[in-house]
Amino acid sequence: MSWIQKLYETHGAVETLTRDKGSKSTVPVSHTTARVHIEIVLDAEGIFQRARVLDKSEVTTVIPCTEASGTRSGIKPDPHPLCDSLQYVARDYRDYGGEVTKGFKDEPLEPHASYLKQLQTWVEASPHPKTKAILKYVQLGCIIKNLTNEHVLPLDHQGKFVKTKEKNAKDSHQIWPVLSASQLPENAVIRWRVEIPGQMASGVWEDQSLIDNWATYYPAAITRKDVCLVLGEENTALASFHPAKLRHAADKAKLISANDSSGFTFRGRFTDKDGAQACGVGYEVTQKAHSALRWLIERQGYRNGSQVYVSWAVSGKDIPPPLGDGPDWLEEEAPLPSHANDGLFQTLNQSRNLGQNFALKLKSYLAGYQKTLSPTEEIVVMGVDSATPGRMSIIYYREILGSDLLDRLHKWHWEMAWPQRHVIEIEGKTAGKKDKKRVVWRTCAPAPRVIVEAAYGPAATRDKDKKLARATIERILPCIVDGRALPRDLMESCVQRATNRDALKSWEWEQTLGVACALFKGYYLRHQNPDKRREYSMALEEECTSRDYLYGRLLAIAENIEGMALYVAGESRPTTAVRLMQRFADHPYSTWRTIELSLQPYMQRLQTRRAGFLHNMRSLLDKVLDLFEGEDFRNDRRLTGEFLLSYHCQRQDLREKTHKEDASETEGEA
Repeated sequence: MSWIQKLYETHGAVETLTRDKGSKSTVPVSHTTARVHIEIVLDAEGIFQRARVLDKSEVTTVIPCTEASGTRSGIKPDPHPLCDSLQYVARDYRDYGGEVTKGFKDEPLEPHASYLKQLQTWVEASPHPKTKAILKYVQLGCIIKNLTNEHVLPLDHQGKFVKTKEKNAKDSHQIWPVLSASQLPENAVIRWRVEIPGQMASGVWEDQSLIDNWATYYPAAITRKDVCLVLGEENTALASFHPAKLRHAADKAKLISANDSSGFTFRGRFTDKDGAQACGVGYEVTQKAHSALRWLIERQGYRNGSQVYVSWAVSGKDIPPPLGDGPDWLEEEAPLPSHANDGLFQTLNQSRNLGQNFALKLKSYLAGYQKTLSPTEEIVVMGVDSATPGRMSIIYYREILGSDLLDRLHKWHWEMAWPQRHVIEIEGKTAGKKDKKRVVWRTCAPAPRVIVEAAYGPAATRDKDKKLARATIERILPCIVDGRALPRDLMESCVQRATNRDALKSWEWEQTLGVACALFKGYYLRHQNPDKRREYSMALEEECTSRDYLYGRLLAIAENIEGMALYVAGESRPTTAVRLMQRFADHPYSTWRTIELSLQPYMQRLQTRRAGFLHNMRSLLDKVLDLFEGEDFRNDRRLTGEFLLSYHCQRQDLREKTHKEDASETEGEA
């Protein structure tokens, strides 16, 4: 039960922080959120004033609820105590042809009678001016009549509720846009506004005194009391039902639940479903804990299909997101360390030392959090998922110190750092034009979503159920938070797809190549066997004599030579190196012979058009070939992912040199 205790502690910290900042807070105890469609305005005496259909932007409303109504389901759902759908609040609902829930069809006065009785009990036990006015109005039994007179609800020619929407009607009734696709006007939910002279907050969801009234009254009315094993307090009101709506407003899955009285869940172990025989949880504890979790998920949750991961500091302080995309959180403004302006953090020439530049940016960013988070700060990382619509489970849970989290994030983003393809939007130069997109390469660790796409294709993240994506994220998160070794099969899958270049679109291959290089580099940095642990630079290692590394350089040089020849001739087609990349990875020596022979006519073409370029490329080829040791060059065994690292670095190095040469030639011509 550690998770519920940490969330309960977080609730208190969040309430204090949001109150001080004036930002959105958690849902109050004994309250829930509901999608409301109609607002009814009364005066202090409960006399109807007006009604309106709400805009889409204001439909989500905080309303009072009971344990049963907050998680209601089935054929006879329990009523909310104040704001609810028309079948509960309106006595004249059936007079206009309204259809009640299945379980109430044989009970003419239900479910309105249950709603009215509950509201009367509340008003008698803990009276409030607004609830007394609402009770007076509800007892009149004219809600539907008033709403139809105000043209809030549409009626057919027989004076009954409209059952179908006119699809081709130009002037649809104003309530249709705020209803869901399968919802009828008779199923609309109402909220109350009571205008009392001298009170600014007329809405029941705005009046803090009314919110506190229900939050105090309802827990005191719970008769089932015992020891709360979360707080260790005796004679505490225990929860019989636990809140839902954690991931979104329509989420019915619960972390703590039990079946009905059929006894299936308790067979051979418990005799009742209340949970006290196993572990009693206080009503206030579960309300605050689930409210805090709901707030955290909405504010900073990482969603992956039905999965949601959330990380937070129990104190409520901001922390860097473990599953966040590197460029997103490395470029956002973080608290600067006191030494941010000294020589260590000066901007470097990225073309000279890509790795050092990224390391300083990463260190500078995390130093800001080290300033605000104490080394012993309690950090929780939690993941939830549901296998069925009604049951949710905790699939990942860790409690770590703030210093450990920052160290592991630094380790992950440094070890997995490699230039990654990103698409950014830039505004058009002239007004009225659509934003343009530009491809940039940013040094960072690939985001988990991008890793999934690189390993299994974009379809894995676009699938409706996202089963493969969910399973992969579950494997990646421990590598980030716990510092575990990267799964070898995941790395190999990315490498395999990156070598199969012909099967991928250009943008997809570029993205996959960056991810494959990052995972291969990080995998061998984290290798459990010290003898196999290796460190690769993000810049070209010109003196490296590894066979796989040198073959990768050869492939990039061959591609550059043929690519330049095609460019000079004005042709646009894949090079031989591109077309044979998969075969080259499997049989490098024999395939290189094919590629080398295919380069001869292109070299002859460049001899007359780009002689200087050709001379440089031939010299580079000879230099790389001379670096092979012994029989390494004639060894035709399959290449590892190391050749992708050298291929990527050599390719980038040649592009930069070609760009500089073109720029110098242009300046010379001017």
